[in-house]
Amino acid sequence: MSLRARFIASFSVALLSALLIVSRGASAEDSGSNAPVIVFAAASLKNALDGISSAWQQDSGQTVKTSYAASSTLAKQLEEDAPAQIFISADLDWMNYAEGKGLIHPESRTNLLGNKLVLVAPKDSTIAIELKPGADLAKALGDGRLAVGNVDSVPAGKYGKAALEKLGIWSSVSNKLAQAESVRAALLLVSRGEAALGIVYQTDAVSDPGVKIVAAFPADSHPPIIYPAALTKKANAAAAAFLGYIRSTKAAPFFVAQGFTVLSKTEK
Repeated sequence: MSLRARFIASFSVALLSALLIVSRGASAEDSGSNAPVIVFAAASLKNALDGISSAWQQDSGQTVKTSYAASSTLAKQLEEDAPAQIFISADLDWMNYAEGKGLIHPESRTNLLGNKLVLVAPKDSTIAIELKPGADLAKALGDGRLAVGNVDSVPAGKYGKAALEKLGIWSSVSNKLAQAESVRAALLLVSRGEAALGIVYQTDAVSDPGVKIVAAFPADSHPPIIYPAALTKKANAAAAAFLGYIRSTKAAPFFVAQGFTVLSKTEK
């Protein structure tokens, strides 16, 4: 095993071990199996997708096992032969990566959701700022840190860096970052009061009563936030059915309730 493979395996050995056990009973050919559908999804989808999974289980009797993490982590795990059957990324780049590696069925790929980028603070914070070109974010932070997903790999971190650069703020705060492994990890730093401010999706801010939205980033300050979804090469008929459900009018209200914009919706 290469050093890189060892690192990936150790990063989530407990999760992958459990999923590998499940996968033995759920091959791509065994479409009639009652084994859980295995989903790899961006961390910011947890609240909505948990609700959708429960609703689908009630409708179909089929269960779902979902691993939530940064899209970069999940894509790399797919490359290491993780048994996921559906992949939902928080940006186009990591889905493009998975497609380029031959890990998904391109014909199943769809742009599922949109989101917004916001600046959050602990719920009792008195910080106030308008996110416009030249805004003095460094002053607002003071001696505090700016929590953000890793700016080189985590989609929310990449969007955040792009927005700060577009607004001319990046150079003044780049040495004040608290970079996290996922957008939910960045959110937690703010919710716990370990960071003065954080850059997360609007849907994350809604999910945590420990934070409040201080400002929203202008939509034109970063690339459009798009969540693509696709079946992986390990998908079976049950996985295809669940992806269809995720795209359906039955699932849409779960996404809307969390603040997502539904881009792909089918009648079901």
